[in-house]
Amino acid sequence: MLGIGLKVLSVGLFLIMATLVKASGPLPPGQLVFFRSLFAVPPILVFLWWSGALRDGFGTKRPGAHLLRGFFNVAGMMCGFYGLTHLPLPEAVALGYTMPLLTVVFGALFLKEVVRIYRWSAVLFGFVGVAIIMWPRLSVFSSGFDAGDLAAFGALASLMGAVIGATASLLVRTMVKTERSGTIVFYAAVFSTLASLLTLPFGWGVMNWQQIAMLIGSGLIGGIAQILLTEAFRNADVSVIAPFEYASLIFSIAIGYVIFGDVPTVTMLIGSLIVVAAGIIIILREHRLGLERGQARAVNPRF
Repeated sequence: MLGIGLKVLSVGLFLIMATLVKASGPLPPGQLVFFRSLFAVPPILVFLWWSGALRDGFGTKRPGAHLLRGFFNVAGMMCGFYGLTHLPLPEAVALGYTMPLLTVVFGALFLKEVVRIYRWSAVLFGFVGVAIIMWPRLSVFSSGFDAGDLAAFGALASLMGAVIGATASLLVRTMVKTERSGTIVFYAAVFSTLASLLTLPFGWGVMNWQQIAMLIGSGLIGGIAQILLTEAFRNADVSVIAPFEYASLIFSIAIGYVIFGDVPTVTMLIGSLIVVAAGIIIILREHRLGLERGQARAVNPRF
């Protein structure tokens, strides 16, 4: 029950983080990544100190892997934030569910994991749902694209963020064998902060105090949510708590409607339910096969 409670709480905090980012306005993705990453560091440091791992938390045997994972972290968050700021909140969240499907595919291709017909069928079923979600957005390219309508690019960016996230998941899956979860999360946040600064010469938006406060809040809340997620997987089996990830769809629909006035379309709801069903099927199957995904899920960033 503790693991489930921590998981649900982390899902809620991640959605609050996403809401703050979206409400801050259409700022450049690199600028959003900077605030999300920089202000996630203090909660992570406090957690390492509280858990007695602060002194040893900076030690690593694989600095190159942290660097590569940091690159994926930055690229994935930039794509995710672009999609988040140009799509309704529920749609951006639903497209993020593509990552577990892609992780199965990439695991079979690059890690030589055995994936049989049961999970392949679930993956294909999930991709049908993704196509249903994206079809209304992508149809604008064939019916005269309006340069002012960036939702189609937002959908593509969200999907690309899921691709990058799935790639990072494979890397993290190898890193957790030798690296602490806190160490992985800490170096990802530090690298993302430094790398996002490289986008400053390309132009950052001028912010008011309200926007600054929201982005600082998004970083702090995102860091706390990441810690809670890590602890959730430490206190319960992945098969028990992973399905609660999909509660974010319900929460995002409510938040999107109340705060942003987003009304979900029928195609978005149908596609989302298909993707959720496919994800749950994969989770249950992995549990039966005894595959451990808890640590890798726990240290993967959101947006």
